[in-house]
Amino acid sequence: MNLEGSEVYHMRAQPSERNSLSVPPHHRSYRPYGTPVIAAAVAVPDLADTVHAARLGEEWAFNTLVEQYRSAAERLAQQILRTEEAAADAVQEALIKAYRAMPRFQDGNFRSWLLRIVTNTCYDHLRRQKRRSALSLDETVEWASLDVPGHLLAAAENPETVALQQERLRLLLQAIDNLPSWHRNVVVLIDVHGYDYNEAADLLGLPLGTVKSRLSRARSALRDILVEVGVVPLSGAESA
Repeated sequence: MNLEGSEVYHMRAQPSERNSLSVPPHHRSYRPYGTPVIAAAVAVPDLADTVHAARLGEEWAFNTLVEQYRSAAERLAQQILRTEEAAADAVQEALIKAYRAMPRFQDGNFRSWLLRIVTNTCYDHLRRQKRRSALSLDETVEWASLDVPGHLLAAAENPETVALQQERLRLLLQAIDNLPSWHRNVVVLIDVHGYDYNEAADLLGLPLGTVKSRLSRARSALRDILVEVGVVPLSGAESA
């Protein structure tokens, strides 16, 4: 039976469910009018292709990258800013900065590049707001690496001791806040939030040796500040 002139032959096939998915425009498969439907795999762009497309201004590509790394960006922002609302604002601002800077992105680790923008944006927020988020008494901080006596975290039940601990923590946070930004950044990332040297170097965009030297100087400066305010005894600082 000859179907060439029939209505069936010229009827356009309905789009498949696969074609209804979000596929980059230049990766979609189109079928000439009236040709048979042949099942074919839809090409999925790899990371390098997606980054390249984002650099060329393709919004679908940038959105794809954002969805892949959004959770990591939000987690980092919350670790620095300590509140979901402030973190959400910082991430949104960082994504706008990243989108505008995307054409200048050089071949490299997109995740590290994006998280570095998030980190810098978070610290911009802290400087603008003139505040530092409070750490609760039961949070783990590497006090030993800062040579802060362990009794600062000792469990307390009576109100006077609790008040004393809170005051010491306030002074410690104030001391960290008074450090120069290039020292404060490494202390907050490594000693407060628990990042290792390599992670901090990656996030700050600094050589590993620079991070180590800055952290050493920052800890020394922090000990001096804590001695001045009486949080660390002078004898303890001298023996450190």
